[in-house]
Amino acid sequence: MKTVTDGKKAERRLGLWLCAPAALVMVAVTAYPIIYSVWLSLQRYDLRFPAEREFVGIENYVTVLTNSYWWSAFGVTTLITVISVAIELVLGMALALVMHRTLVARGLIRTVALIPYGIVTVVAAFSWRYAWDDNTGYLAQLFAPDAAPLTQRASALGIIILAEVWKTVPFMALLLMAGLALVPEDLLKAASMDGAGPWQRFTKVMLPVMKPAILVALLFRTLDAFRIFDNIFVLTSGAQQTGSVSMQTYNNLIRGLNLGIGSTMSVLIFIAVAAIAFLFVKVFGAAAPGNDGGKR
Repeated sequence: MKTVTDGKKAERRLGLWLCAPAALVMVAVTAYPIIYSVWLSLQRYDLRFPAEREFVGIENYVTVLTNSYWWSAFGVTTLITVISVAIELVLGMALALVMHRTLVARGLIRTVALIPYGIVTVVAAFSWRYAWDDNTGYLAQLFAPDAAPLTQRASALGIIILAEVWKTVPFMALLLMAGLALVPEDLLKAASMDGAGPWQRFTKVMLPVMKPAILVALLFRTLDAFRIFDNIFVLTSGAQQTGSVSMQTYNNLIRGLNLGIGSTMSVLIFIAVAAIAFLFVKVFGAAAPGNDGGKR
């Protein structure tokens, strides 16, 4: 049986003491709000009627999960997430390849490509809103002169997705560029000498090596896209059934002052985000760095 020396025990105690402040801060800023939200979600608590506050168990969850507005918002959120992340992956990969391979004015190209990501989301959303305004918007005049795109569901969702893609493609490209840096040039040259074309080198050599970076990029963007709020809030305010689950939560929690239902929605979003992260790690976890069992 392995015995732990006194010196090792002292090191462990010192490690615990050093980690304690950070752990306490983490508990204060993350764990406590989550636990408090779960507690509020089990109560009927409307700030307009504070005297009627009472413990109702899972009644709020039943109310939300049997409500068509919640599922409509969930469908819109899922649609925006799937389409925007898929487009961002393709465009982000293309942009990453350009930034990685370019030899002339590399710094300038990377700076220009990252500008959209540096703009505050609300500011960018207002720019898109003015551009698609049916009276003064130059994009509305160009593509739909006789219509009001932001007042129709399909076109409004398309504009929301467009705003999301425009804003976050540089972020996706940045993450994928880290993966491109892992691809050995010798491996690409060897594949080229064996007769592999550009497409074969990309699919058979680069993508397998980049798999961990692609997983991280997809995970980050999927979790972020599922919590979409800013663009919808500015562009449509959730009108024409374009509201996301975050918009529904905001409407109940902030506008409606219904802490019970709003907290229930917050907890459901937290569970959905945790489930997405779990699925990603479970399905693609073998591609993550360090999961090769030390075979390499």
